[in-house]
Amino acid sequence: MPTQDPPLRPSGTDPAPRLGYLLKHASLGYLELTSTELEPVGITPQEWAALNCLDEQHGLSQKEVAELLGIDRTTMVALIDQLQTQGWVERRPHHSDRRKNTVTLTKDGHQMLRTGANVIDECERRFLAALGEPAAEQLKTALQTVIVANRPSP
Repeated sequence: MPTQDPPLRPSGTDPAPRLGYLLKHASLGYLELTSTELEPVGITPQEWAALNCLDEQHGLSQKEVAELLGIDRTTMVALIDQLQTQGWVERRPHHSDRRKNTVTLTKDGHQMLRTGANVIDECERRFLAALGEPAAEQLKTALQTVIVANRPSP
């Protein structure tokens, strides 16, 4: 049975949909697309995001990566366990604090990151195609600006 598109105006009285509603449904749609497209490659969007974060943020602890990804520590441990089982990452003691682990990508992890990146790039292009390239870039820039502006202070 095909899924029905969500209404753009959840309450009929609002002049325009609320931001939270729009972000949620955009996120769900993008997650569905990336999940479907990454499945044949053998990786989930969450696993790919973790590999991407680990590649960009060298030397961070598991806890620090969890914070960047917006997931709790328990979920992060399970995610890193899965990535390690796949042979995509290695845990090593932190260079200055033996109580922490740093997680680094293996050769296979780098290969999966590149393979997944090609899929993700195509998903992003398809997902934003209705906007056209200038508007798609404006949307991404605007979202990044809002995210950075609303990060909690350290």
